[in-house]
Amino acid sequence: MTHEPRTDRKVPTRRISFEASLRDVPRHFAAEGDIVLSHFAASLSAVFPDGEDFFVRSVRHFRDQVADPELKRQVAGFIGQEAMHGREHRAFNRRLAALGYPTRLLERITERGLALGGRLMGPKANLAVTAALEHYTATIAELVLRDEETRALFGHGEVKNLFLWHALEESEHKAVAFDTYRAVGGTEGMRVAVMKLVTVGFIGGMALAVVVSLLGDRAAYRPRPLLASARRFWRSPIVSRDLWRQLRAYNRRGFHPDDQDASALVEQWRDELFGSAGTLNDKLAGAA
Repeated sequence: MTHEPRTDRKVPTRRISFEASLRDVPRHFAAEGDIVLSHFAASLSAVFPDGEDFFVRSVRHFRDQVADPELKRQVAGFIGQEAMHGREHRAFNRRLAALGYPTRLLERITERGLALGGRLMGPKANLAVTAALEHYTATIAELVLRDEETRALFGHGEVKNLFLWHALEESEHKAVAFDTYRAVGGTEGMRVAVMKLVTVGFIGGMALAVVVSLLGDRAAYRPRPLLASARRFWRSPIVSRDLWRQLRAYNRRGFHPDDQDASALVEQWRDELFGSAGTLNDKLAGAA
């Protein structure tokens, strides 16, 4: 099946700030003070800023080669949204570092790892990496938007708001890097091969990041609560077979991110968060 860039895809750059509202986030902020979930969310946040910077660089490299005016408009929105994601997660990471999480270390490792990979691979392969990781973020984002149980895992209201905003925008721009890759002549063979490498690297890297983060937390050295927390994590929707099937769909020849239609979900959350009575309007630039 072929897909043209959707003309109804809105990718707005929202000037938003969560920094003030994150100042009171407690050490174990996840639901019921869950240890593993807190460290998992913190580790995700730690890799986001430099990951988003990599995404922006890889897409921006090809911006002048995009002929379709609709896709060019979406690329501009993608760059704006990802830049804001990096900024807001850096603010969250500063709060996490003050609480004892190794976010600065994880940020440095992510930055250096992506810089090395970027030098070793060509621009088109870097764009394929971005498209693959965008499939991961969009799939997890739509789980967050769709499933109340998953949203509840974030616990603290402001942490949940941060990830909800991020999830909405990941779903809004989920096909932009993919469509850019295809528009500049990226092949199916490279796309699928890169995703297989990304899967090993992303899952392995996240597992290692969570272990490193847990090792610095005295609460993680109490076996009974740690095991209970680990069981809750493995039973959560974040590691479900259904999610894994959606992630693996990317390896199918002819796959496109819009095969999983989330337009109704996006509209629902766009209105809930930023509509006339949106719950996050007070965090937008210029809000009273």
